[in-house]
Amino acid sequence: MNGTKVAIAPLTDFTPGVPVRIEGLDRPVVLVRIGDRVYGLEDRCSHQDVPLSEGSVWVEDREIECYRHGSTFSLETGEALSLPATRPGPVHAVEVDDGTVYLSKESS
Repeated sequence: MNGTKVAIAPLTDFTPGVPVRIEGLDRPVVLVRIGDRVYGLEDRCSHQDVPLSEGSVWVEDREIECYRHGSTFSLETGEALSLPATRPGPVHAVEVDDGTVYLSKESS
């Protein structure tokens, strides 16, 4: 994990498949738990400045959907997977260590 690690919360505080907005870092980040893994993206759609944390998560596909226009983004890579978004969103390194979720302050 690059950058400074910041402890966010115990893994048990995250409901699988439910996006959570984290503030207090450089920019808001949306975290999504799937199984025992947590994914992190900048909490904004690259098409319009809309919070992805208000959208739906497609657990099996590891995607998050922007609620406003339906663009989907890969939770693994940040890649925009459907229109109208065409640009990827920044991915943030997330680590689960000893039951605690850590987020890197720098995006990858």
